[in-house]
Amino acid sequence: MRDAAPQGTYKVQALDRAFAVLDLLAESEVPLGLAQVASSLQLHKSTAHRFLMVLERHHMVERTNGGKFRLGLRLFDFGNRAIEQYDLRDRAQPHLRRLVAETEETAHLCILEQARVIYIDKIEPARSVRMITRIGSSNPVHCTSVGKAILAFLPEERITDILRRTRFERFTPRTIATPEALRAEIEKTRRRGYAVDDEELEEGLRCIAVPLLDAQRQPVAAISVSGPSFRVTAQKLPSIANHLLQCVRGISIDMGYTSAGRGNRAAWTA
Repeated sequence: MRDAAPQGTYKVQALDRAFAVLDLLAESEVPLGLAQVASSLQLHKSTAHRFLMVLERHHMVERTNGGKFRLGLRLFDFGNRAIEQYDLRDRAQPHLRRLVAETEETAHLCILEQARVIYIDKIEPARSVRMITRIGSSNPVHCTSVGKAILAFLPEERITDILRRTRFERFTPRTIATPEALRAEIEKTRRRGYAVDDEELEEGLRCIAVPLLDAQRQPVAAISVSGPSFRVTAQKLPSIANHLLQCVRGISIDMGYTSAGRGNRAAWTA
């Protein structure tokens, strides 16, 4: 019986290391070699090799033609199943549909994962010019309205950590390119209560987002309205923001985060 505790400890450590390998590959923009994985995680090459082989056998990791490692497609399947089972998505759908009917633009429901936002639902209007996004895809926080909406209401230590992880890639001439500029935008978002992506991810596309806060007033997701900038004009933003407020208020009530009388007003001051 004395061997039971060490064995249990080893199994937990093995799981921790396996997830560390997956996290490392997820954060890298290019496939990594065995030596890079071992060095980054401070593991012996033989130990790193064993973990990679197990993960590869279960299709969590795959090897490129050059012998390097990247995330496997089974993780995509798991992600899709998690999204399908995500209660928030089910509860939000009727409110998103109402939002789309009111604004006649595309609505997204997004969550934060490390320094990126993941699109867990999307509803489009019956219009000719629509958003080219897909459920399960992700984008950086610094150039998306949903990313900035969530950042603005996170604790300071979380913001600092996310900014440290963020690679400030430029997608258009308007893309925020420095931590200082993003912090200024976060403060502006906090003051007015909604975030704007003003052609920062894609030229000709403007998005506005509001955070969904839980009972502890922490952002668990964000809802956005997106459309071509000739339709989603600067003059329309306050009106769209009001529709977004009503949407997140309804979801918040359905999720049990708040009562019908309280709403999400503390996070939205426009």
